[in-house]
Amino acid sequence: MKLHRILALVNRHLMLYKRSPQRMMEIIYWPLLDLLVWGFITLYLARYKEGLPAFVTFFLGALILWDILFRAQQGICISFLEEIWSRNLLNLFVSPLRVGEFLSATMLVSIIKVIGAAIMTVGLAYLLYSFNLFIIGLSLIPFVLNLVVTGWAVGIFTTAIILRFGQEAEVLAWGLAFLFQPVSAVFYPVSVLPPFLQTIAHGIPASHVFEGMRAVIETKAFPLNELIWAAGLNVVYLVGAILFFNVMFRIVKMKGLLVRVGE
Repeated sequence: MKLHRILALVNRHLMLYKRSPQRMMEIIYWPLLDLLVWGFITLYLARYKEGLPAFVTFFLGALILWDILFRAQQGICISFLEEIWSRNLLNLFVSPLRVGEFLSATMLVSIIKVIGAAIMTVGLAYLLYSFNLFIIGLSLIPFVLNLVVTGWAVGIFTTAIILRFGQEAEVLAWGLAFLFQPVSAVFYPVSVLPPFLQTIAHGIPASHVFEGMRAVIETKAFPLNELIWAAGLNVVYLVGAILFFNVMFRIVKMKGLLVRVGE
């Protein structure tokens, strides 16, 4: 892989935001709306249920961490869709750019988006609700890293499907991550799920992250077991998603479908 090609593609996507500031709504609008609506609901419920310990911390922490996963996934998908919408996908792949370089560039773009959205949500959560995400401590670092990798895996898998089936599958870019939310134990522990859904949840990396977050807040103990599970599953899913993307890319090339993507 050539670093200059990766950075050139990253710069191309950053220039889109510089020349079209309204695109920043993707990073700002939905995280802000979620934080305002669910934040005030959380404050209300916390006052109503006075005996519920650390309710605000659990909910707002989960909300911010979930947005990190979603932004990481969106960073991959939207970067890919931008190439489709601008009818530039064919131009990219007839150039020397390799699939690995393309995916690496979209991952870097997603990191930039995650950082931007996280700075805003963490800052507003502190200003509006006096909630400091950093009370989680050093555990926050592996939590965030695991959620970003989970978002990458979902994003790459989604773009592979869109690449194969065209713009008809674009809706997955916004909806697929939420398909996993009920079994990711974002706002509640895995134990409240029915037994068969608990089995599925144990195979979702994000569920181990959110279980670990609640454990840190309650006991202050480092959730090593949960993080090992999350990291192991993430390696499997990310490698699987990359292989799946490569298979779909080969199929599209063999069938001559690349020229029709975005038409």
